[in-house]
Amino acid sequence: MSAEDIPPEIAEWFDGRGWRVRRHQAEMLAASDAGKHAMLVADTGAGKTLAGFLPTLADFSPSRIGDGKPPQGLHTLYVSPLKALAHDVQRNLLTPIEEIGLDIRVETRSGDTPSDRKRRQRSRPPNVLLTTPESLHLLLSYEDSFSLFAGLKRVVVDEIHAFATQKRGDLLAVALSRLQAIAPDMQRAALSATVADPEAFRSWIAPWGDLDAVDLVTGEAGAEPQVEILLPEEERVPWGGHAATWSIPQLYERIKANNTTLIFTNTRFLAEYIFQHLWDANEDKLPIGIHHGSLSKEARRKVEGAMARGELRALVCTASLDLGVDWGDIDLVVQMGAPKGSSRLLQRIGRANHRLDQPSRALLVPGNRFEFLEATAAREAVDEGKRDGEDFRRGGLDVLAQHIMACACAAPFDEAELLSQVRSCLPYASVDQELFGRVIEFVATGGYALRAYDKFKRIVRGKDGVWRLAHPEQAHRHRMNAGIILDAEMLDVRFRNGRSLGRVEERFAASLRPGDTFQFAGVNVEVEQLKDMELIVRGSSKAAMIPSYGGLRMPLTTHLADRVRAMLTDRAGWARFPDDVREWLEVQDWRSKLPGPDNLLVESFPHAGREYIVFYTFVGWNANQSLGMLVTKRMEDMGLMPGAFVANDYSLAVWGLKPVEDPAPLLSPDILTDEFIDWVQDSHLLRRAFREVAVIGGLVERQHPGKRKSGRQVTFSTDLIYDVLRKYEPDHVLIEAAWADARANMTDIGRLGDLLDTAAEKLDHVVLDRVSPLAVPVMVMIGRESVPQGAQDDELLLEAETLAGAAMRVDGVAEV
Repeated sequence: MSAEDIPPEIAEWFDGRGWRVRRHQAEMLAASDAGKHAMLVADTGAGKTLAGFLPTLADFSPSRIGDGKPPQGLHTLYVSPLKALAHDVQRNLLTPIEEIGLDIRVETRSGDTPSDRKRRQRSRPPNVLLTTPESLHLLLSYEDSFSLFAGLKRVVVDEIHAFATQKRGDLLAVALSRLQAIAPDMQRAALSATVADPEAFRSWIAPWGDLDAVDLVTGEAGAEPQVEILLPEEERVPWGGHAATWSIPQLYERIKANNTTLIFTNTRFLAEYIFQHLWDANEDKLPIGIHHGSLSKEARRKVEGAMARGELRALVCTASLDLGVDWGDIDLVVQMGAPKGSSRLLQRIGRANHRLDQPSRALLVPGNRFEFLEATAAREAVDEGKRDGEDFRRGGLDVLAQHIMACACAAPFDEAELLSQVRSCLPYASVDQELFGRVIEFVATGGYALRAYDKFKRIVRGKDGVWRLAHPEQAHRHRMNAGIILDAEMLDVRFRNGRSLGRVEERFAASLRPGDTFQFAGVNVEVEQLKDMELIVRGSSKAAMIPSYGGLRMPLTTHLADRVRAMLTDRAGWARFPDDVREWLEVQDWRSKLPGPDNLLVESFPHAGREYIVFYTFVGWNANQSLGMLVTKRMEDMGLMPGAFVANDYSLAVWGLKPVEDPAPLLSPDILTDEFIDWVQDSHLLRRAFREVAVIGGLVERQHPGKRKSGRQVTFSTDLIYDVLRKYEPDHVLIEAAWADARANMTDIGRLGDLLDTAAEKLDHVVLDRVSPLAVPVMVMIGRESVPQGAQDDELLLEAETLAGAAMRVDGVAEV
């Protein structure tokens, strides 16, 4: 499509702003005009969102409408992974609509949307609705969903890489299949800047996996990003710790030197922690804000608005602002700690400038020496244009159960017809009649072991063979409890006057007593009382702790881990490292060995009256935690008297009372068969996984009219059911779903299997007389597993220097 094919009023708007219609934007319109679905992969700042909406703007353009009326009703759905992204898109989409003069009404719908507006949107929908997968799922559960979506022309899925490979993607995939059945001519468009395998995502967006129906559009190349790694000016790169608080004085100077700086952290705890340190250093009283998912809606909206108006000099945030937010005045993006993946880093870098023809500037701030190596690997991957990402896997059976229930809430359904819909999307393409029947049976009765209880009967099959709700009340109960995102149970934090600050985890709140103080949203507060599901607080001037949060840690990608391992053995490349990092590796190479891409290094040594063994795995924290459990169990069986273990992304350290003379038997592949199964079944992992799938699948309800179950009550309920099913129905679909989650998410079984294969082929065991330099970062974590990251950095660094003194000395003489 040439520029002449763009509606003239849209072309004039581009000209008036001094812009040109980019090739990929024209190609997205051409695909739509040809009746095709489309997948756009383009750099951040390339105008992806406008490209996705261009066909919608064209459909409402007077030059195309002629004497007819503009399209009526819901025309376009825009689905994003973040509420903040939807609100940002609304702000930026309204500008061209208003300036071109198009008759288009745009609204957002999410968990933050008032209930009266949600009701009105169903009866009098906007032309463009910006929403999330969860809100779309709820819309599809209403009887009027068929009329609401009957005229739907287009669905735009933004930042598809952020959730397509996860359960939120499963939910969206079956929702798209449902929409396609309601509106057969509906077109799909997917947008992303950071997919490693565009063809895989193209298959995901295609109905029935029909690649010929989806045009793959690639964007014009943009300016190369400028990525810098911050190093201490006078001190050395730290041995341990993750918070990188050493950087605060230097970081504050960077904030002063730029108009607006966006500072990313990997956890909510670190966001609060870094914000407080910056505020303590803020002698100039610069406007600095904080943003994360536990803050109240009002607090988040206030900060987002201030950023959009250019009123903040810096904003500390988490992944809550990872994706697509277009604040063009950001000069610099800072990543505190390791980025954990090149695609994630590239996505965050793109928040700076957000223009295709101007380079984005980013600053990486490593917390320790391994994080420096990881930051270097990530920077080089970005320079080379290399991406990483997650593999696609079979859709979750708990998500499928939730979808089946939503369909029943909307209308009675025919089982064969619904199966056909479900199989038209990639995550559930392999579901056969037998498996689908088992999931239907679970939704209908709870399963064989639970069918005697009426509370689990949600749908029934009539004499006509059609499934319908067992009772109309089930629809309301489903809508109250539907959802995929299952954070730990949260309590509202409020002042006595009712003003909300946000939410903290129930586990943290349970540890508090009246008079205790904690820091939240940059404010010190004192606990007055814990009432129902609310924590009543007042302002305080006393020193305060920072709330800790649970949940899985952000995993180190395999791609980045492989790059770090390659760097360790590239001795010629060490010249580009700071002196202390280079010397660290040189002494490690002299005293022991270095792990490489094709071997597993294992070191054993005595320290402080104990025998230690350290495995340099580079498989991420989750996998190392699982390996630690399995290895200590096997050491116990072998009489090696293990004590405990500690893990980070790069290594696993285990101590015991007897030395390990041969680590090979600890790492034989059979450890992932019987021992793994026994361990998972007897540990909290499977119970935790079952708890989540039971809630997602609708077996256990968190919400009741006027009441919400506490996390402890949900745990008690799910544990009881889990014990019953383990004993009487071990092949229950939710047990199967829990096993899939435990393997994939909580143990990272795939990476463990690859590690054990490497160990079988080439295991290098080095016996030392003292701690090695490479072991220091993990050794300083011994005894600190339960301490929130960043909470005791000073103590960590002191201990690291003590260990480093032993690691870097030989025969009483300092090596470096």
